[in-house]
Amino acid sequence: MQTLYITHPECRLHEMGAWHPESPFRLDAISDQLISSGLQALLDEREAVPAQDSDILRVHTPSLLAGLRRLSPARGYAEIDPDTLMNPHTLAAAFAAAGAGITAVDAIMGGQASTAFCAVRPPGHHARPGQAMGFCFFNNLAVTAAYTLEKYGFKRIAIIDFDVHHGNGTEEVFAGDSRILMCSFFQHPLFPNVYAENPGPNMVNVAVPPHSDGAALRDIVESRWMPRLEAFEPEFVFVSAGFDGHRDDMLGQLDMTEADYAWITEKLVDLADRSAQGRIVSFLEGGYDLSALGRSVAAHIKALAKL
Repeated sequence: MQTLYITHPECRLHEMGAWHPESPFRLDAISDQLISSGLQALLDEREAVPAQDSDILRVHTPSLLAGLRRLSPARGYAEIDPDTLMNPHTLAAAFAAAGAGITAVDAIMGGQASTAFCAVRPPGHHARPGQAMGFCFFNNLAVTAAYTLEKYGFKRIAIIDFDVHHGNGTEEVFAGDSRILMCSFFQHPLFPNVYAENPGPNMVNVAVPPHSDGAALRDIVESRWMPRLEAFEPEFVFVSAGFDGHRDDMLGQLDMTEADYAWITEKLVDLADRSAQGRIVSFLEGGYDLSALGRSVAAHIKALAKL
């Protein structure tokens, strides 16, 4: 079966100003690379079904949802924080981004695919239950994981986050939930600078110093993540796929390459094949050097699709 490639036109319309690195050009860079590499023709591209309020409210507070609706501008920009702004399309894009993973899960559970990549923005992993922040409005992965737990009754879901920044929002939503095992690495110190040691027994979130290279990060995967993941035997794997740890990216100082992203993805595919009937849904998070982003996503999708 083909890997699903899920996106939505509204995700291209959300923008926060010409100065902002989290721009619509990120999706263009990915699409261009998939076309030039021949990968696009091998994917099953679908449009996300936007999330419903009830989906958002499984992980976010009513006050967050009401506040975003109140702030959504008819024109220009509304500032959430100095780095996080809404334009007239942002709220629709956020609902589409949050619904992409649900669209993927339903297709996978319907036997139409086993893996999916959600090419969506705004990203999600910094969004806390009651706060939009760090370019994120809704926590796309957390919304999907909560939906999957409720609708399909899974007992064990693995969440992997390899963005250069700590997935603080996802951690806050699921810390202490025995149905979830979250494994990540992230540069520290770096935004959002809220890392706490051992936030919950189900969290394997490893802070690494600037300029950690691919070899050091692969060692963390082998020695810290995989033993816990293999013992956990996840029934579904969700990935916060941030590519801003690439050595060419200006928002972080890790020294990863496309080969590192492919290697991590291959490890996750092998894990999912052994315990989760191959089920993986990956969500675009960071990645701001457009060339590095396109190449890295292509490597990730190629490994996800076993091509």
